[in-house]
Amino acid sequence: MLTDAKIKNAEIRDKPYKIGDSGGLHLLVKPNGRKYWRLKYRHAGKEKLLSLGVYGDSGAGVSLKNARRKRDEAKEQLSKGIDPSLAKQQLKAQFYDNQENSFSVIANEWHIKKI
Repeated sequence: MLTDAKIKNAEIRDKPYKIGDSGGLHLLVKPNGRKYWRLKYRHAGKEKLLSLGVYGDSGAGVSLKNARRKRDEAKEQLSKGIDPSLAKQQLKAQFYDNQENSFSVIANEWHIKKI
């Protein structure tokens, strides 16, 4: 099991390497020092990899606690027969669709056509 101390003290190597946690969750440490949360899982007989974010305790980073929470949410989706990677893609697409139909976008399009 990982701890915050182990993560912070992870050495930088010439090649990327993984530090395992539990339940398929691991931290990928890149040569540039960045640390990425990944979840390895199987769905429909295929092995898949889900990105859970960049490690960090503050700001936009994903802490160890939040990475484990995201892992548990993905496992819950899997138990319902839902591919978490596909669900993430659909949620992202829905977000961008909503942005494209926002008032400001439509108003700008109207303004351009009327000029």
